[in-house]
Amino acid sequence: MAVQTVATSGSPTVDLGPAAALSCRECGHRVPLGPVFACEECFGPLEIAYDFSAYDTEELRKRIEDGPANIWRYAPLLPVPADVADKPNINPGWTKLVKADNLARELGVTGGLYVKDDSGNPTHSFKDRVVAQALEAARAFGFTTLSCSSTGNLAGAVGAAAARAGLRSCVFIPHDLEQGKVVMAAVYGGELVGIEGNYDDVNRFCSELIGDPAGEGWGFVNVNLRPYYAEGSKTLAYEICEQLGWRLPDQIVVPIASGSQLTKIDKGLQELIGLGLVEDKPYKIFGAQAEGCSPVSTAFKAGHDVVRPQKPNTIAKSLAIGNPADGPYVLDIARRTGGAVEDVTDEQVVAAIKLLARTEGIFAETAGGVTVGVTRKLIESGALDPAKTTVVLNTGDGLKTLDAVAGTGLTATIRPTLDSFREAGLA
Repeated sequence: MAVQTVATSGSPTVDLGPAAALSCRECGHRVPLGPVFACEECFGPLEIAYDFSAYDTEELRKRIEDGPANIWRYAPLLPVPADVADKPNINPGWTKLVKADNLARELGVTGGLYVKDDSGNPTHSFKDRVVAQALEAARAFGFTTLSCSSTGNLAGAVGAAAARAGLRSCVFIPHDLEQGKVVMAAVYGGELVGIEGNYDDVNRFCSELIGDPAGEGWGFVNVNLRPYYAEGSKTLAYEICEQLGWRLPDQIVVPIASGSQLTKIDKGLQELIGLGLVEDKPYKIFGAQAEGCSPVSTAFKAGHDVVRPQKPNTIAKSLAIGNPADGPYVLDIARRTGGAVEDVTDEQVVAAIKLLARTEGIFAETAGGVTVGVTRKLIESGALDPAKTTVVLNTGDGLKTLDAVAGTGLTATIRPTLDSFREAGLA
């Protein structure tokens, strides 16, 4: 797939850098840049189309490498103005790519195993990437309130970004989220509203609010700003390849909630290939879900092209989207690249969280447990080649989902004496 470009007459009405138009993923219909997310012709999803035609590969590479240590080093490839780095934003990205040799030995990986650890972002999840991107679109379109529907991490990222930018925030979450995520979303001073129901109920409500006069002036990062928001996930692909020495990984394991992160990582890899920044070679993308919310995995295993919604029931609440918008596109990418979509039980999620912590000193939230658990399962089934370079995503900090490992605690309680220490068998 070549880099998507589009020729337009005249200039866009807003300054969003190389972004040239919005293009329907289904029918290809193009519309000017604006706060819209569905095609007026076929109701398919809109995404950003770019004009990268003026770029010289080596000049672009140098510009990136000389850029700031955050996602704005890739500003020439994103829908943002040229002066984006000078504006108040949370400036996420350039997180660690950890060479996980200890975990590799445990899993039997010999070709090189890496963990892309996005817990190092400002609000400790990858959602800071997509929100930082959406914030720039919100500014461009004159929105005064930043909002979202969220399973937790996004709520905190929106609250932080809005506070930094001096905007109002009002975010909507399921009423029964993990308490750590509730506190982290509320602490930034915006309005936090619990909705009775699951994430899909929250998302439906937000779609209704957009069409109501009460929602005028509101930028919903994952609804009317979704085409811009989603582009933030591409920066994971950019960073992974740059941190590997401008090389594509052979295999990458990505958690699936809406599926947008996986589809945009693939888009980012394709753009790097099209721009000549990496050598074109085959790569495989694997999707990871929790068994209690695995509509994409279920469809993949059954050989279906349609993703049938499920009612979520899993400790991996950040992935608990029963009707994932990008599910069918995930299936396409997994099949096109020779990857797969797999799921693990909650018990396997907890075991994988502990395994990653014990081997690499990385405390992942439940979504990270899902990716590590699925990686192990894929290796055991032979679907993932242990002799190939593999990157596993950890998208959030385990401090957000402490309930998942609540049984972990003291090894022993002793008196403050050496005899008590020895009696406990710790010497």
